[in-house]
Amino acid sequence: MRPVAAAREPDTRREDARTGRRVLRQALRQLWRRKVALLGVLMVLGAVICALFAPVLAPHDPNAQQVQLRLLPPFWMEGAHPAYPLGTDHLGRDILSRLIYGSRVSLTVGLSAVLIAGGIGTAAGLAAGYLGGAVDDLVGRLGDVQLAFPFTLLALVVMAVLGTGMGKTIAVLGITGWVFYARVLRSEVLALRERDFILASRALGNPGWRTVLRHLFPNVAGTLIVLATLEVPRVIITESALTFLGLGIQPPTVTWGGMLADARNYITTHWWVATFPGLALQLTVLGLNLTGDFLREILDPRLNS
Repeated sequence: MRPVAAAREPDTRREDARTGRRVLRQALRQLWRRKVALLGVLMVLGAVICALFAPVLAPHDPNAQQVQLRLLPPFWMEGAHPAYPLGTDHLGRDILSRLIYGSRVSLTVGLSAVLIAGGIGTAAGLAAGYLGGAVDDLVGRLGDVQLAFPFTLLALVVMAVLGTGMGKTIAVLGITGWVFYARVLRSEVLALRERDFILASRALGNPGWRTVLRHLFPNVAGTLIVLATLEVPRVIITESALTFLGLGIQPPTVTWGGMLADARNYITTHWWVATFPGLALQLTVLGLNLTGDFLREILDPRLNS
């Protein structure tokens, strides 16, 4: 029997590989048909490219100050400088270069905080849903306590106590964002734990951790991916708000929130200083939301049906 099982294992792997390629092709075809979703993916892809290749794409040092070139307008306005297509800010720094480097910070903070929040929330949700009882009650009470405080207000208070910096901002946004994942995954696990394949795993004597990792987690992974995609925009907006208020990432690190904070005194006189970082933030968040909606439609069988 062992040689037969060993012979069947490569066939199973090849079948899984073919199934994965077929699902990928179907997803790409649906993406091509849905132009709005495709636009969102292209927005996200553009932000990722800017973040990865910022030193190559940025025409200037984002922190280089040239006071004699301060507040230059964009290229289509009178008085523009060809070396600064989107103009300069109040210290003569190139806005385009700062936008490109700002995408690196925003995506780093967003993805890192979501990984932390998703990890904590996934562990808590799986444990609460599968074990139930006292563990479920504990996770639920902790979630209720945290949800009693608005997310942004809680982040503001914690940042005011701990201090500023990128690492602290990521940690605060990650630790305060786990409840959403925990509650959604708990409900998913409650619907799955009495299914036949879970009961069969228990009947075979598999320990609880093996059942959770091998059978439950793969069935909620799609939901987790969708949640993470939808949470990244919220984290990016919160980071920008914290930085705007002076409690997030501090100079000389370039952030879109910091650019908006620097531009608040020039909104009525030199509109481009605030408009371009605001547009970059808005388009990135919009692209992430559209991508998340597309993934939700693809991965959620209830919507597909």
